Amino acid sequence: MSLEGRQFRKPEKTRIMTVANQKGGVGKTTTTVNLAASLAQGGLNVLVIDNDPQGNASTALGIDHRSGVPSVYEVLVEGLSIAETVQACPEFPNLLVVPATIDLSGAEIELVSLVSRETRLRRAVDTYLTEREEQGLPRIDYVLVDCPPSLGLLTLNAFVTGREVLIPIQCEYYALEGLSQLLKTIKLIQAHLNPDLHVSTILLTMFDARTNLATQVASEVREHFGTETLATSIPRSVRVSEAPSHGQTVISYEPSSTGALAYREAARELTEREAAA
Repeated sequence: MSLEGRQFRKPEKTRIMTVANQKGGVGKTTTTVNLAASLAQGGLNVLVIDNDPQGNASTALGIDHRSGVPSVYEVLVEGLSIAETVQACPEFPNLLVVPATIDLSGAEIELVSLVSRETRLRRAVDTYLTEREEQGLPRIDYVLVDCPPSLGLLTLNAFVTGREVLIPIQCEYYALEGLSQLLKTIKLIQAHLNPDLHVSTILLTMFDARTNLATQVASEVREHFGTETLATSIPRSVRVSEAPSHGQTVISYEPSSTGALAYREAARELTEREAAA
């Protein structure tokens, strides 16, 4: 079934999702940008917050993120509003992005001495969503926050901002390594900073159906997280890997590739599973 051009169901209220896994190389940023592009292509209004100093989400979405460009750094450290930093994605005008610049790499240290250091991003997001409503602008349907592969103050801000956590898990050896630490962190944040936070979605990435290992990892994840794990898994795909170097998501770079089709299907599933979120 082709999902290109199909309209996705709008959520009843804005869904704020933090895409996290402190293990690197699991497809976090790839998942963030391709789900965001799929949701936008499906007619939804999406905001991506690139909260990773590497700025790979900004690159993949064709967003200017040279040093000095208003970015998430200014939001976190200098109190700039999201409205002053947001840029529209060239491919999808209903996909807005708060970029990350190299300046963000020093933010962890600078945040330590600031008041309310864990809640700065949440306040900025809440203010932005309220301002849009007051100005009669279209409601943002999904906010996706991309995180660095660590559990520092940047990720903490993302967890306090989100209501839902989306965890990409690669179908490879050691895939579940570090997951228990991530879940412990989420529980701590639930207890002290954000009682609404919960793991709503797990997405299996880099799935290679030809290997027994991938199938084994997938069944293990589904066994432990049956209700949270999407039925759709993202296959290993050359096109998915190539797209960011062209400043594009795979959704626009190679729309008919297996990776693009899988991400669109995962996005559709995400919108249909709102009731469980």
